[in-house]
Amino acid sequence: MSTARPRAIGSAPWAFSFIGAALILAATLTFTGGVGAGQILSTALTFATMYVIVGLGQMFVITAGPGNVDLSIPATIALAGTVSMVVMGESDARIALGLASALGVGVAVGCFNYALIRLLSIPPIIATLSASFLVQSTAISYGRGLRVRPPEGFAAFATGRILGVPYLAIATLILSALMAVLLHRTVYGRSVSAIGQNSRAAGLAGIRVDRVRFLTYVLSAALAGLCGAVLSGFSGGSSLNMGEEYLLASIAVVVVGGSSVSGGRSNVAGLWGASLFLYLLVTMLNTFGVGAGLRLLLTGIIIVAIITLAGGRRGERA
Repeated sequence: MSTARPRAIGSAPWAFSFIGAALILAATLTFTGGVGAGQILSTALTFATMYVIVGLGQMFVITAGPGNVDLSIPATIALAGTVSMVVMGESDARIALGLASALGVGVAVGCFNYALIRLLSIPPIIATLSASFLVQSTAISYGRGLRVRPPEGFAAFATGRILGVPYLAIATLILSALMAVLLHRTVYGRSVSAIGQNSRAAGLAGIRVDRVRFLTYVLSAALAGLCGAVLSGFSGGSSLNMGEEYLLASIAVVVVGGSSVSGGRSNVAGLWGASLFLYLLVTMLNTFGVGAGLRLLLTGIIIVAIITLAGGRRGERA
């Protein structure tokens, strides 16, 4: 009885991400003598929310089974961010309309992605990568020379804090809770997990596999669109390259966070630990004065090591 509890805690799918984030934070604060701890945590929460938003959508896609991945997220962020800022037109009265337009861009991209996958029988990794080039080209054509500032109210929300906690973190936590309910407590969410475990068996059980996968790609792109609007509000406007870092990051937070890369098993809580881990890792390397090239190399090595360790533990339980 006494050994069951530690083993259960250690076997939690989100354990590696939060433990890794805590160790990196401890190393950073040890190096700085504890100076700036509150600022580091507050900033980490802000940037982690962006990873979480796109990670939620990518998590559903990856959960849908082997080979499913959305590589159009960076381009969708760029296009949706530009469109939302133009629609808002620096007017607080049009914030809701701008957010709706960002979601609309995401829905359109998601539909296009799945059309390539289903109608043309293109593998998801190729289909979404191809779509990303078209979406990015559209963003360049539409947003060239544009640098529309966000409305003051939207910018204040995107950058504001209460007791040191960003408003964005609170809103994203609520979004995460809703996505957890969607994943674990609804027919759709359970269908995604069932398809990821065995799509043929899911089909024989009466699950409409194609429709569920279609909704999953639409959800992923819609959340990427939402991230584009939020990121534009936080950054003081949209830019064509603002989604670049989210290509691999959206996948890394899902896998490091404890979801199975082969599909069928996922969790929302781990996305937060993984997102904090990724940001704090870069912060630590910057604090240590590591150069850009070596920083990217070390970041990649550490992420691969964490994924390997986490994947190994999950494989043992399987």
